[in-house]
Amino acid sequence: MFDFEAVRSDQEVPVEFTTYSALRSTETFLICKRGFDVALATCLLPILLTTAAVLIVLNPLLNRGPLIFAQIRMGRDCKPFVAYKFRTMRAARRVIRRPHDPPEAHRITRLGRFLRQTRVDEIPQIINVLKGDMSLIGPRPDYFHHARHYLQTVPGYRTRHTVKPGISGLAQTEVGYAHGAETVANKVRADIHYIDNAGFRLEMWIFWRTVLVVFRFEGT
Repeated sequence: MFDFEAVRSDQEVPVEFTTYSALRSTETFLICKRGFDVALATCLLPILLTTAAVLIVLNPLLNRGPLIFAQIRMGRDCKPFVAYKFRTMRAARRVIRRPHDPPEAHRITRLGRFLRQTRVDEIPQIINVLKGDMSLIGPRPDYFHHARHYLQTVPGYRTRHTVKPGISGLAQTEVGYAHGAETVANKVRADIHYIDNAGFRLEMWIFWRTVLVVFRFEGT
């Protein structure tokens, strides 16, 4: 359906793809996208509350610490916002991981690993969707201080912030978790491909691919 090999290629992002064209995302598409976001996020609220209740019971045994992890991420127009997730790691006083470092796997708890693989840890971000900070589908928002580094070092990185970030997106389903300069660049290419080809067809493709990732336990 889409040229994902081109998305994953290590060629530099062409200049013509670094400016978002509003003509590609019609007003009708944007209205429908927001409507779908709000409707599905509202439907997921009972699941959020039920999951939170279960984790309140399990966390003292398997994942001791706060229920929710809140972190400042970079959103649309490179503005900061607070993103919410179910905590999957042992608490740390501050973020010590540098922009291109791999995930701190030693901090992930046994329960946290399951939450990541099933993407259950992402459910609290429906609050961000309802607030308008995020969409269900779009570029994954990065930790704000890491994102500021990428703005200076990764070609095309600023372009991915011309749209709202998403809980899932083309980069998440087709490229995977990004760490290291090369994989971050691949993620940016996928995000720009999404922006340049925004529409109902691509949106539904990413939604379907996300469902497959969840049921195959392929989250990270």
